[in-house]
Order: sequence, then C-alpha cells, then structure tokens
Amino acid sequence: MVSVDDVRQVVRDLPRSSEHLIADRLKFRVGKIVYLAFSRDETVMGFAFPKDERDALVASDPAIFHLPRQSDLRFNWVQAWLSELDEDLMTELVLDAWRIVVPKKVWSAHLPSLGLGRPAVIRAGERRSPPG
Repeated sequence: MVSVDDVRQVVRDLPRSSEHLIADRLKFRVGKIVYLAFSRDETVMGFAFPKDERDALVASDPAIFHLPRQSDLRFNWVQAWLSELDEDLMTELVLDAWRIVVPKKVWSAHLPSLGLGRPAVIRAGERRSPPG
C-alpha cells in the first residue's frame, strides 16, 4: 500500500511538475494539464493514461484499476485504488503519466537521472507481477 506522501516523493523532482490543491483535491500538473489527482479522501489516484489502452488495463486487474466517472471518460484518464498499489507499480504509473504531458526532450533528459533508460508505459498484459 502506498500513500500520497509516497507519491510526492516520486513527483518532487520531476521537471515542470507542480502540486496544487483544487476544490479540496490534490492534483499534480505540468502547466495547466493535470496528470495526477487524488480523491478527497486520498483513497483513489487518477492518472493520465492513453484512452485506447485503458479498457485493457482495467480488465487486466480490476482489483487495482477502474475507469473514472462517466463525465471524465473523455479524458486520457484511469484510476487506481492506492491501497492496492505497491511502490514499484505506483512509481511506474506516476512516471508514465508525467511522461505523457511533457515534451519528449524533457522526459528523455530526465529519465537517465532516475536510472531508467526508456519510459515504461504499462500495457495490458505486460505487468511483471502483481503487487503485494
């Protein structure tokens, strides 16, 4: 299980990222684009994710992932239960969400400093092992 503070540790050094409290909800943005947000009770983490892959992600592990409410389906967005995430999966989701909203030159320059050679982008069926 991860917490919002665990997520902050991953996000804190990401270029162009900023933290905001909007309508009592914690959100992380690059410019005006939100790539990560939490429910008011901090039990759900929403994150940027390609629309064309989100149904497969949710189907791959519905105990962890779920779609946002109907009105938010127009966005590139998926949600996850924080209680079901381990630190590795959370880190992968956060970095991939951030990578979606920054220019390639920004993430490609920053990833080597994290010890990553290329972005991970979770695809349905590609998870190495379940959390826990």
